[in-house]
This record gives sequence, structure tokens and C-alpha cells, in this order.
Amino acid sequence: MAEKLIIIEGIDPVKFHGVHNSNINYITSKFPKLKVVVRGNDIRVFGDADEIDDFEQRLNQLAEHIGKYGSITEASLRDMFDRNQTVQETEGEENINDVLVYGNNGRIVKARTVNQQKLVEMYKTNDLLFATGPAGSGKTYTAIALAVRALRNKTVQRIILTRPAVEAGERLGFLPGDMKEKLDPYLQPLYDALNDMIPPRKLAEYMEDGTVQIAPLAYMRGRTLDNAFVILDEAQNTTLNQLKMFLTRMGTNAKFIVTGDMTQIDLPRKSDSGLLKAKLLLSNIKGISFIDFDNRDILRHPLVSHIVKAFETDSEQIGFKPQTT
Repeated sequence: MAEKLIIIEGIDPVKFHGVHNSNINYITSKFPKLKVVVRGNDIRVFGDADEIDDFEQRLNQLAEHIGKYGSITEASLRDMFDRNQTVQETEGEENINDVLVYGNNGRIVKARTVNQQKLVEMYKTNDLLFATGPAGSGKTYTAIALAVRALRNKTVQRIILTRPAVEAGERLGFLPGDMKEKLDPYLQPLYDALNDMIPPRKLAEYMEDGTVQIAPLAYMRGRTLDNAFVILDEAQNTTLNQLKMFLTRMGTNAKFIVTGDMTQIDLPRKSDSGLLKAKLLLSNIKGISFIDFDNRDILRHPLVSHIVKAFETDSEQIGFKPQTT
């Protein structure tokens, strides 16, 4: 018998559970083989692992709806289960098959652009993916969502996120704190994405037991990464030898995604970047796919795509590559 603690955070427990626990009682009634113990937003479930996963998905759907609308009607709750739909499907807004994960506060995380969707599709048939494109196009965020989904579905046992610490370089020794404290600010974008998708207490547990690992690229040397979903971010700042070292860490039942932006090379010599060279070397190998994101994928403020385009146009005229953050 499996056991799982499900933590619903960021939602008013009274609204989540419903009047006289009507919401949670209705959900529990749909899983008669599970034993469910509820204490506030902590829900402990005992039973078959697959049923528990389904039960957790339903709770996440409920949390997403309440997070967005503030409450849920009895009719909408029935629709969510009896028709095997999310409330958003009923309202024509979201399709459950498009959702990658239900994040914190019921946040829906899904592929929202053509190239994000292409990354999701290519993931199904390739073990190594390269996603390149401008800042804000969602390539890393989508990759992390795929990793979180794989961990929840138990298709991998751990998530490993890494970046080359190029900007920190030799200055690391002069920064305060231990090695983790020195590197955490540089790795913050990866933490931000995880914090959107995994409850804080659960993420802390994952970090402590090694289920989720975030480390600079140099820490990958000598390792064999089995049963893992591994993402190399900011890969434009790797040399060809560093990229080769990383890719040859791939073990059995592993998924690797490499992301980067060729306009943000921080190496002393931009020609040393191994990312572009890797595409020339690996593009004809079965099981490896390349997805090129562009300005149309940028989902930040509407002005950002125009700013990126303006700088790219200007750089072509005056002969240098702009850097965005």
C-alpha cells in the first residue's frame, strides 16, 4: 500500500474544503478504495499509487479553479469528475490534455506557443532535445514543467538542473557564504520556475533528499545520470568540451534538455561557445531534436518582443550581438 502526503498551499482551506467539507467529501467519494485523512491543507492518502496520483490531480484541478475564481459551484465540481473535464474545459478555456502540470495556487502550466508545443511533442520521441532562442521565450520554463511532470508521473526518479557558472567565474572565492550560498543567486531563475510548480515544503524535501538537484555544470563531471530528467540551462556559455562532458553523463532511462540563447554568450571569446557547434555535429542523430524558438514565443510584457527585435535589427547594422537578460 502506498502513502502520500499532499499539501495544498496558497488556498483558503475553508473555500478549498467547502461548506461542511462538501468539496473534499465529494472528491473522496469518487475514490472509495483510498483512505484519506485531512488536516487543514495537509491531506494524507493511503492506497494504490496510481489511484493516489489521480486523486492528487483532481485536488490540483480544484485548487486551480478556486485560485482563479475564488470558489466553485456544486455543478462545476460534478463536471470536473463526472465528465472527466476540468472546469476550464467546460468553459472552453483550457483542455486537460494540454496541461503539463498544475502548479502552486492552482496555476496551470502548459505550452502556450507553437515552439513550446513543439518542444513538448518532440520530447515524446527524443531523449535529447536542444531548445535555443531569445530570453523570455519559455524554453527553460517549459523544459522544467516537463521535468516536474515526469517526476510526478514517476517516469524519472530525480530532476537535475545545471548551468555553467561563467559570470561568477574566479570571483566565487570572494563571495560570502559556502559554495551553495555563492551559487544560489546565479541559479535563481531555476529556483523560480520550480517554486511555481512544486509546493515550498515539498520542494525543500526534494532538495534535501536529492530528488531535485541544482548545481553548476562543473559538478556534473564524473557522474552517470540514470533515471533522471536533466536540464542544462544557458548552454551558450559552455565550450564544446564542456558540452561533450555534460552530454556523455546520460545514463539509462534519462531525458536531457539543453537550452540556450546565442545572443547572450558571456565567454571571453564568443566563438568558443559549443552550442552552435553541437548542432552541426548532432543534428543527424536519431533521438536528438533541435527546436528554434523566436520572438513570437516571448511571453513577457508585450514590449519585450519589440525590444528584442529592435536590438537584433540594430546589431545587424553596426556589427555586434546584443545581450538581453
